[in-house]
Amino acid sequence: MNAKIKRAFLDTEDGQILYRIGGEGEPLLLLHMNPRSSDEYRELMPIFAKTRRVIAMDLMGFGDSDKPPRMYTIADYAKTVIALLDELGIEKTSIFGNHTGAFIAGEFAAAYPDRIDRLILGNVAGFGQDGKSELFRRFEEGFKIEADGSHLMQRWLARSRYVGSAELNHRWVLDDLKCFGDPLYAVWAVGNYCLEADARFRSIECPTLIIWGLDDMQEFENQSLAKVNDRLFLSQAIPHGKVVEFERGTICMMNQIPEEVSQVVIEFLNDSE
Repeated sequence: MNAKIKRAFLDTEDGQILYRIGGEGEPLLLLHMNPRSSDEYRELMPIFAKTRRVIAMDLMGFGDSDKPPRMYTIADYAKTVIALLDELGIEKTSIFGNHTGAFIAGEFAAAYPDRIDRLILGNVAGFGQDGKSELFRRFEEGFKIEADGSHLMQRWLARSRYVGSAELNHRWVLDDLKCFGDPLYAVWAVGNYCLEADARFRSIECPTLIIWGLDDMQEFENQSLAKVNDRLFLSQAIPHGKVVEFERGTICMMNQIPEEVSQVVIEFLNDSE
């Protein structure tokens, strides 16, 4: 029988954070990409919850969490992780972050090494100066509500090449729409963090798994955000990290191939070495 995944809220001085939680055992915290929510892990959570206490939070400014009262940095987001762990009485946890969530997970491991057990970093791109400029351009452009409703179809078509199903696309668009009319907080945070990420990641000492979806990384290059090979800065910064690549892994890979992703992650978490 699948473990029941429940929803709850954490009160913080900057607002409420929604999180999902289920299962029993050693904790595993999941951090989503921008502009998604904890829904990114809907397929993975029941798998992990069979053997672990699994938690996924909506980052502030996304999903059903409140909008923060100011622009958050990656370090600010890492502090919200501490707040949630303290609320749940978790002294030490493994963390799995994807895209934006991976930058936050990496900063958490660097800033709070005594609170991290194992680290999984998914689809970290090497943005560089050009990528940083493009990120800030997208932040300035934002998600704007159009009077004729054309923004709705625009978001529906945004991932038509790789999303795979109308149901999944609908879930992505719902998360998109919750960001409309507000700043793209995490885009700004990653843009300010990406050039210091290399130095921060070099201080990570805990066991680390690095996963990439190669189709996902190619899409970043197609959009002039980051070159495919620039992602390798991460494995160079964390030379002790184990690397696994998914040939058909798209930006939707957590939803599309959860069995493949979970198998790799569970094997890593259970590795006694």
